[in-house]
Amino acid sequence: MPYPHAGPTGLGRIAQQAATVLYQHRLVSTRQLHQLITPHHTRAEYLRRQLHTLREAGLADTVGRRVTGQTELLWWLTERGAQAVESVGLLPQRPYRMSPEAALGPLQEHTLATAEAGLAFVDWARRLGHECGPLDWSPEIAHHYRDDARPGEDLALIPDAVLNYVHTGQSERTLLTFFIEVDRTQMTIARLAQKIHAYAAYHRFTPQPSGRGPRPARRISSTPAWRSRYAAFPRLLLVLTGASDARLTRRIADLRSLAAADPALAASSVRAGVTTLAQLRAQGPFAPVFTPVLGPAEQADAWLRTHASA
Repeated sequence: MPYPHAGPTGLGRIAQQAATVLYQHRLVSTRQLHQLITPHHTRAEYLRRQLHTLREAGLADTVGRRVTGQTELLWWLTERGAQAVESVGLLPQRPYRMSPEAALGPLQEHTLATAEAGLAFVDWARRLGHECGPLDWSPEIAHHYRDDARPGEDLALIPDAVLNYVHTGQSERTLLTFFIEVDRTQMTIARLAQKIHAYAAYHRFTPQPSGRGPRPARRISSTPAWRSRYAAFPRLLLVLTGASDARLTRRIADLRSLAAADPALAASSVRAGVTTLAQLRAQGPFAPVFTPVLGPAEQADAWLRTHASA
């Protein structure tokens, strides 16, 4: 989707775009920035010069990451860079600030893997003539809810990303929204299944009037909380990485077994599918690369339609 540039003024167009992408996604590698912003350039030298302009101006900084024997630079905005983007006022403000310690910390790989999943959608949108740009997914947006299984607790569902995508057919355009969860096999399979359970709880959560004040409200709401954000409840797509293909295949099977044993999921209309990051990058989200979390294990696309019904 086209966006006005929300980057700091006084910089070149590519540098401004890079600043907005770094603000939105917090930590991004040079390779990822090249594929997101300048895919039409065969080499990344021009982008690198623009990035170094940001660093020389005190707007961005880097850490190194060893990849296959070479050092790859990871970029983020400094406080000054974040304030410069915010001063333009075109992007929703995000309170999170990256630091050298956080950039080198345990969440580094997860942040990069989430960006890689978003990049796969952007790359395939270009190939297929659809629309999905570098700012069309937002990381870690809180969705507040309550769960009958945990009475009295105020809970927050925080997807790794909420991604918007325009699927363009011969005669129609369809706006799709996906919840993206990236799993690097760092959590137990039970915890991953619990995250899916949280989506089912959020789907059925219907907030009620507090009843406070001189005239307590008597009307009971029947509108789920998600309706205030989404026209339709987004598909949940789980993207697995960080292990061998064989181990990820076993993990998908274990996840399906746990999900099938959860009565809340069985009673929910939440649609969820799971794939690997390698499959998503190689074949794209609209190839049959997703295994439904519930029901028959027949491969489906990001709509969670099987090949026969697509």
